[in-house]
Amino acid sequence: MSPAPRRRPALTFLGAAGSVTGSRFLVESDDVSLLVDAGLYQGLSSLRRRNWEPSEIPASDLDAVVVTHAHLDHCGYLPRLVSDGYSGPIVCTPETAALIEIVLRDSAHLQEEDAKYANRMGFSRHHPALPLYDGHDVDQTLRLVTPIPHGQEVGLGTGASAVLRPAGHILGSSTVHLTVDGATVTFSGDLGRPSHPLLLPPPPALASTTVVIESTYGDRRHPAPSGDVLGPAVRRTIARGGSVLIPAFAVDRTELVLLELYRLMRSGAVPRVPVYVDSPMALATLQVYRHAIDRGSPQLRPEAVELQEAIDGMHVRGVADAEESRRLNQPTVPCVVVSASGMATGGRVIHHLAQQLPDRRNCVVLTGYQAIGTRGRDLAEGARQVKIHGHYVPVRAEIVDDATFSVHADAEELLGWLAGAPTRPEVVYVVHGEPDSSAALADRISRELEVMAVVPRLGERVSLD
Repeated sequence: MSPAPRRRPALTFLGAAGSVTGSRFLVESDDVSLLVDAGLYQGLSSLRRRNWEPSEIPASDLDAVVVTHAHLDHCGYLPRLVSDGYSGPIVCTPETAALIEIVLRDSAHLQEEDAKYANRMGFSRHHPALPLYDGHDVDQTLRLVTPIPHGQEVGLGTGASAVLRPAGHILGSSTVHLTVDGATVTFSGDLGRPSHPLLLPPPPALASTTVVIESTYGDRRHPAPSGDVLGPAVRRTIARGGSVLIPAFAVDRTELVLLELYRLMRSGAVPRVPVYVDSPMALATLQVYRHAIDRGSPQLRPEAVELQEAIDGMHVRGVADAEESRRLNQPTVPCVVVSASGMATGGRVIHHLAQQLPDRRNCVVLTGYQAIGTRGRDLAEGARQVKIHGHYVPVRAEIVDDATFSVHADAEELLGWLAGAPTRPEVVYVVHGEPDSSAALADRISRELEVMAVVPRLGERVSLD
């Protein structure tokens, strides 16, 4: 009796299809089962509920997980996966490994604290409210992390291997080139911009039959870099006796905000006022970046040393103590407070917003993509009130949306990355974007590169030929 024919490897879109967050992609063959990214859904409650749904594949059936980078929507589901039975390697770069520990410990802590607060205040619909995972789950997860440097091929099981290459998005971020039973597929992860102030631009994609590309900004072009947004906002606010609150992602965005503030203060474009970083996670991340600068990481531009000067030159005040953080809810003198999270979905910035949004003297500067369903998106779209911890807070403070801080490639840059590959792929799957953004990028790929481009549905399975 002849053996059954082997099936072609397949790709299933378990997340980031039809939405920006929740990055998870399953690649399977007869011999191996791999997951690229294990991210949390963020934003709309309908999306966040997916974090609690049973996995489409038993976690114990997975042979390996490859993580593109340390943002929560790409790595934040890992502890839940481990608590559900996953015990294989978690492959990522050394820098991503260092940042993952910071991000996941903070995520678990916030979830535990939010659950306690919800139970104490009684505003949760669940009794009792529980975290998705806790610190013990994070400990178990970190034991599985397997750092691999950029450019080194790593085996992932029978007939499967991966090569990670710089993505230029945040420190340690990677594109993932997978080979499974002879099929090749490249995942862009989140692609950075050629103009990133600290990181070198990502190299072109490797030759692959299939490419999975993000489309966060797939329908637009970033504005030209200028200091005409943050500088005037800071000057206006200080002149009227207010303070500037900057919700910023702890990983990478805080670094870029501090660098720009330093340049503005050094040039005299804005007055020198106290600058606080009120996020234990951001402070820990700063140390990872400083270590990378000290050792001359090949991912960094030579001018990245200016970040050290920025921290020292502004005498940046790190706020680790919760009591000091509470005092910053209502600053007694004009200052700048940089605090996580970047989309105002959790963390200390929520308490600052609750106290500072009602005061017309203050200003909130948004510095990156704001997903649908987040407080940041509501503020960016002109909300007159936002809900925080069960209560509505009036929005009287000035709201400024500074798009120049984005470290996601725009439509032109995404197309350029694809076009730079030595050969064109047979098919490109466009993910990690809102529907209009993904559709716009897919249309441009089809027309301008003459490559078949598809916006996949959540849960859709395709063959990798």
